[in-house]
Amino acid sequence: MSTTLRFSAKHDATFYATLRQRVDAYFTSRQLSRHANGRMWAKTVFFLACFVVLYGLVLFSPVGPGSRLVLAGLLGACNAFIGFNICHDALHGSFSADKRVNRVFSLLFNLVGANPYVWNLTHNVVHHTYTNIPGHDEDIEVAPGLIRLAPDDKWRPWQRFQHLYAFPLYGLASLSWIFRKDYVKFFQAKIGQHAARHPRREYFNLFFYKALYYLFFIALPLLVLPLPWEQVLLGFLVLHLVEGVVMGLVFQLAHVVEGTSFPAPDGSGTMQDAWAVHQLQTTANFAPHSGLASFFCGGLNRQIEHHLFPRVCHIHYPALAPIVRQTAREFGLPYLENPTFGAALRSHYRLLRRLGRPPVAVKPARLVAVHA
Repeated sequence: MSTTLRFSAKHDATFYATLRQRVDAYFTSRQLSRHANGRMWAKTVFFLACFVVLYGLVLFSPVGPGSRLVLAGLLGACNAFIGFNICHDALHGSFSADKRVNRVFSLLFNLVGANPYVWNLTHNVVHHTYTNIPGHDEDIEVAPGLIRLAPDDKWRPWQRFQHLYAFPLYGLASLSWIFRKDYVKFFQAKIGQHAARHPRREYFNLFFYKALYYLFFIALPLLVLPLPWEQVLLGFLVLHLVEGVVMGLVFQLAHVVEGTSFPAPDGSGTMQDAWAVHQLQTTANFAPHSGLASFFCGGLNRQIEHHLFPRVCHIHYPALAPIVRQTAREFGLPYLENPTFGAALRSHYRLLRRLGRPPVAVKPARLVAVHA
């Protein structure tokens, strides 16, 4: 595959230019900032307070081992929600117009166990540019060889059962992040098709913040908790299984559901469609009218709006959605949505099941002699 990939102007830039003009008019006419408002700051305080309370309860509350496991699971979910609601916006530069504020909140991503610098490369740069493109978007390379998420991926016999084992594997995503993925991505030659060259300070940051994470989530509980070490590690495992399932499902339901496409470039490395059109074809919303989904998922249930306007704080996505939907309709472009979380989950399950079936072999056409 060509390492240089370009997006076509087949649908030209009229759609995105029109959409951006309308979104600009929305903010200008209401004299609104594209960044966090009071509700966003309230969410930020809420989730950070939940983290402090749950972490403190896990370490110091006089409860039994079973209740402590429940608290550990809730802490894992809270970590994921902090990643969705605070760190994700900060890493995109959409939380605040002040880069220093974004930098501070980006560092909270270490609470999730992930490295913000590596995330910026794999997610902001690669995934947002080359969404669902096999060989470029590493977000669709989940447990390679075990889970087949794109039609162009090589099929393996055990993937017949991937619709059954994929969901438990999603639970390991967080553990992979903290012990393996960040290190592998950081030291591999390329991320996606981009050469990986890192500033020197990021080498220090990777190991320093990982060490802090291990200290606060492994070493300190082992020292403080009046429990056998195996129970402490079980709690750590429960925390990450919950965190991994929450993160895995939210991200998969946005791009790996029925209706989304997995396009490939032509021989010259050119995609068939323009970038904004490509985003509409490869991205889907779920539970767009659910206040709970919007609150806990940090706007990631409205992935279409996020992919088209990643530098707009997610708190504004519900207001932008009608503008995006209407503009897409006017240009005859798709706007993919699953009305509920359950509908998106079932769609993902069906797609996993379909991709787990062996590809149908195409028989070569028979040559028939034609006599003059």
